[in-house]
Amino acid sequence: MADYGHDVQFGVFITPDAAQTGAVVELARLADVSGLDLVTFQDHPYQQRFLDAWTLLSVVAAETTTVRLALNVANLPLRAPLMLAKSVASLDLLTAGRVELGLGAGAFWDAIAAFGGRRLSPGRSVDALSEAIDVIRAAWAADGRAISYDGEHYQVRGARPGPPPAHRPEIWVGAYKPRMLALTGAKADGWLPSQSYLELDSLPAMNAAIDAAAQDAGRRPEEVRRLMNLSGGFGSGSGFLEGGPAQWAAQLSELTLTTGMSVYLLPVASPDDLRRFAEEVAPAVREQVLTQRGSGRPPPAPPPAPLRWGRPRRPTTAGG
Repeated sequence: MADYGHDVQFGVFITPDAAQTGAVVELARLADVSGLDLVTFQDHPYQQRFLDAWTLLSVVAAETTTVRLALNVANLPLRAPLMLAKSVASLDLLTAGRVELGLGAGAFWDAIAAFGGRRLSPGRSVDALSEAIDVIRAAWAADGRAISYDGEHYQVRGARPGPPPAHRPEIWVGAYKPRMLALTGAKADGWLPSQSYLELDSLPAMNAAIDAAAQDAGRRPEEVRRLMNLSGGFGSGSGFLEGGPAQWAAQLSELTLTTGMSVYLLPVASPDDLRRFAEEVAPAVREQVLTQRGSGRPPPAPPPAPLRWGRPRRPTTAGG
């Protein structure tokens, strides 16, 4: 399946820089008034230069009115699933349903262990993430009932979680490798990779792995939203996300129609880049995608592969 038919959405990925607290919150406010859909923050509690992401998200929630909020992605090894479920539900109630949840299996294990978290192998971290999704969903659906869960990594015995969230928060998983892609298809509401760690020609196979796992779990592939943390800069280049807003719009529209990616999150530190993304790129992509879908014509062929999307580096969206 090339195009899953999801609404095209846009948001920002803001560094939670403790030395720039005013600028960080102001960028989130600007995203809200500019009509963007999402504001997200990376979650690395062991990074001494970063604010605690959940505290920051709560402040931003109070300073905004319509934009949806998420950790990108929550550091599960340092955030117990039941407490994370309660935090999400509480903020969701306080914002009238504006909170979603990005999750990763974990990375930077030395730093996690230094903060008191468990050090897990890649395989065991995927198992722990799978269990955590079960616990979080059970907590949100408990409706006053006690819940129990007997997993290898998480045990819950007669807990009474609550309050329930205002809406059903989506769970987005940062995934790259086969087991994480399979978990995404089986249990997640969204797939949240980062552009910097992918090549264009890898997307169809990764989507196919998610789709197959969804079908094996009795789900439809289109139940899994496809999101992406972008990497790029406005300029005069001819590569992917290296040109002006019109070029960005054409490239992101094509990406949506040929690979099904539909939620684009731009790392921003500049108000000008945020405005350009919100006011010039986003409306053009929405219009082009709707026009193409409404025409009944097949989507344009993808550009010749491979087209690399940046130099690979260690993911900030932890996954396996």
